[in-house]
Amino acid sequence: MLKCIAIDDEPLALELLVDNIGKVPFLQLVAACDDPIKALQLLQTEEIDLVFVDIQMPGLTGLQLIQSLTRKPMFILITAYDKYALEGFNLDVIDYLVKPVPLDRFIKACNKAQEWHQLKYAVPVQQAAAPDFFFIKADYSLVKVAYADVIWVEGLKDYVAIHLQSTAKPLIARVSMKSVEEQLPPPLFLRIHKSYLVSTRYITSVRKHAVFIGTRELPVGDAYRDALAALTGKAL
Repeated sequence: MLKCIAIDDEPLALELLVDNIGKVPFLQLVAACDDPIKALQLLQTEEIDLVFVDIQMPGLTGLQLIQSLTRKPMFILITAYDKYALEGFNLDVIDYLVKPVPLDRFIKACNKAQEWHQLKYAVPVQQAAAPDFFFIKADYSLVKVAYADVIWVEGLKDYVAIHLQSTAKPLIARVSMKSVEEQLPPPLFLRIHKSYLVSTRYITSVRKHAVFIGTRELPVGDAYRDALAALTGKAL
């Protein structure tokens, strides 16, 4: 529900406005004011979502009322004159309605206010966190392997050896290097040779034709040097 107030110094216009508000299911009328000064006092003390206000009123115009507020609800201007439209939209009003206002046009303006309100207070949808693991078939099972556990992958003809931080013995799987590479996301992993793929987190130093993981030296193929240069930001 949108809590709203109606402001118009003309009794008949105010009565019609109240009647229209009553026909919109998601509007809750808090007050109908024929005095803009009293309406201003109400807006300074109450939490109001939407204000329907006339422009030409004695003492305080609708535009002046909007400008006087530091905490602004949504406004829909309703007036007999269209000459204030530009000034109204410069004040970020939701809509500008010229009297007499057809009910369908009034409802359209209310729908705009509801959509804006829903957008403003929508709870952000949290994206599901990307997985930090993959599964690979080894030893007649699908073995779960954490990305952070993989140090490097070595191609051995029809097999690959996945060297892990958690175990001294590599995990052997009958798969291609290409299929493993497709499961290891860049830039966490980098192909450096037709037979080697490394975790960038474990690289300790780089040379023109070699990558070092501690004291372990892995070769860099000529076709992969550009990718390694992009990682380091330095020409090799």
